[in-house]
Amino acid sequence: MIVSALLTSVGINLGLCVLFFALYSVLRKQPCNLKVYAPRLVAEGRAGQRSHFNIEALLPSAGWVRRAWQPSEDELLNSCGLDGVVFNRIFIFSLRVFSVAAIIGIFVLLPVNYLGDHLRDIDFSDLPNKSLDLFTISNVKDSSNWLWVHFSAAYFITGVVCYLLYSEYKYISNKRIAHFSSSKPQPHHFSILVRDIPSHGRSSLSDTVETFFMDYHPSDYLASTVVCRTSKLRGLITDTENLYRRITHLKSMPSSSQNQSHTGFLGLFRKNGDLMGHYAKKLEDLEQNVRLEQSDISAGREVAPAAFVCFRSRYGAAKALHIRQSTNPTEWVTEHAPEPHDVYWPFFSTSFTQRWISKLVVVVASVLLIVLFLLVVAFVQGLTYLEQLEALLPFLKNILKITVVSQIVTGYLPSLLLHLVASLVPPIMKLFSAMQGYIAISEIEKSACNKMLLFTIWFLFFANVLTGSVTSQFQIFLDPKTIPERLAVAVPAQASFFIAYVVTSWTSLSWELNRTIAFIGDLISRRCSKTNDDDFQIPSIPYHSEIPRVLLFGLLGFTYFLLAPLILPFILVFFCFGYIIYRNQKELLNVYQPKYDTGGRFWPIVHNATIFSLILMQIIAVGIFGVKKLPLASSLILPLPVLTLLFNDYCRKRFLPIFHDFSAETLIKKDREDRNDPAMEEFFDKLVTAYRDPALMPIRHSTNSNDHSSPLLSKV
Repeated sequence: MIVSALLTSVGINLGLCVLFFALYSVLRKQPCNLKVYAPRLVAEGRAGQRSHFNIEALLPSAGWVRRAWQPSEDELLNSCGLDGVVFNRIFIFSLRVFSVAAIIGIFVLLPVNYLGDHLRDIDFSDLPNKSLDLFTISNVKDSSNWLWVHFSAAYFITGVVCYLLYSEYKYISNKRIAHFSSSKPQPHHFSILVRDIPSHGRSSLSDTVETFFMDYHPSDYLASTVVCRTSKLRGLITDTENLYRRITHLKSMPSSSQNQSHTGFLGLFRKNGDLMGHYAKKLEDLEQNVRLEQSDISAGREVAPAAFVCFRSRYGAAKALHIRQSTNPTEWVTEHAPEPHDVYWPFFSTSFTQRWISKLVVVVASVLLIVLFLLVVAFVQGLTYLEQLEALLPFLKNILKITVVSQIVTGYLPSLLLHLVASLVPPIMKLFSAMQGYIAISEIEKSACNKMLLFTIWFLFFANVLTGSVTSQFQIFLDPKTIPERLAVAVPAQASFFIAYVVTSWTSLSWELNRTIAFIGDLISRRCSKTNDDDFQIPSIPYHSEIPRVLLFGLLGFTYFLLAPLILPFILVFFCFGYIIYRNQKELLNVYQPKYDTGGRFWPIVHNATIFSLILMQIIAVGIFGVKKLPLASSLILPLPVLTLLFNDYCRKRFLPIFHDFSAETLIKKDREDRNDPAMEEFFDKLVTAYRDPALMPIRHSTNSNDHSSPLLSKV
């Protein structure tokens, strides 16, 4: 029945995928507003190419697959930066690894498992109703010599993965250096952030910074920009922007309704107010308050002990970054400066006490999230057992007796619910990271990516494998000697659940393709929002949620490679779908637009997660051979984790420093190339003001309250 439920889940997901793909093909060809499906395409003005109705537009087409396949890696680099290339390489690496793993698993390990000595009567006609255990290593007889096939497969796949990991790490490292060498001068290459600046008597913070760096970096120092606290100013600017959008929306309405409003309680009293005049006067007051607040901040009354310091060369900035500036290590602390548009300015508006309290709140909130999700996992796992579900909900007993219903409830519904709950976690993790005090949006997303990775590994995997109370889940790690044996028993038992989870992910990929959720949200916002329909922001690539999601399937593939190789074809299909779909969504400029580029710094996260997955597979292999009473194989597999860790240590020392900083050779060579560039003077002029807080920029709206028929606002 387990296999039958799995086949039902596969059929449901294949049908949904075909439906979504057909829907996407139609929507991509419509002449109407496409901002939901291709916001970046619309923003660049290419959506208006079809301005007339065409019956051919209603026919599904797979032409988008060909267009997604065509761009070269250099084109992807130009459109999405090195981070987009790294994301694309994750799929390429996964496809290479699991193509090899699927061949070994399906054509070697799966027959060995199915023809194990525990099976007496082989009836292929009744295959859908057989237990999935027949396809796992559990069906192989204890002490059987066939287990040496699994032993050899463990060593072989480890060698393949390490070779491909090394190749990818080397390739991306070289790509990072080449990308830097060919790039134009960027402000963050010439700048650093200095924090914990000490105060010196009556001197302003700006004068203190300039005096210090002129004394100790006279030949390299260019300028500095002191960071100001602008939380109150940002609130005023937000109110101004909201009022501007409301006026813009009101102006788009018929003139007969512009000056009528219901401003009383529930809109029942005080009709026919001069709404346009009221809003115009309110906007003038807000703009005046913004200008006054900007004047106070510019006068140095609200400054933070931090500054962005710019230098005349990349090498000069690197020297200031890595040399301790003061005899007191807690003063003049330096760190990398992010790209100007990558700076998370609200961080500088909070005090040290507020940041400390925020970190404490994040810890407490994380614990509550853990407990809440464990309850969800316990409920989801209960759905996989009809007996528990009937005992919990006795009124469903007759309905659950229907074969199709029981197969959907046990094989499809649990993984679908887990997907829906897990989709709520990435925004929460990003909020937690923002509260921790990072100075860049990219650092916030990297931190959220690490949190999501821990979440997916522990709670989406271990919490489902080690079912039971929180105490029983942690007890397994209190006695390290029993970890391999306990995992060897617990992990194979959840093979059917994770296969269904992988299959359900095909549907989530289809949702990503046609952006169903975005479509519904756009319909609601058009009806309820008082903003201009043409004023929308292009979404950024959510690396913090997508990278851990992809790595989770790598973890499942490695973990069940020896135990239940039946999962490998489904994982391979997921990576095939994901490769095409994400190229279409991210790399072809159709949907997403990157807001920052870390220079490929997400790849070390991918590398470490893959190493962890390999070691977990090897630890489970030790336990499996021990449970199967093959102690020699269990002993001979022990060197494999050690060799894997040694390989990881070599890669960490060989490649990881390239992702932290560029060498003096690279920096000096690039500086020498720019010496004869006449555009550098113009670049240095812009560099002086590159790190000015956007909240201190001149007001972007102007009013004209004398004539209500003329535009009240205009962008400067």
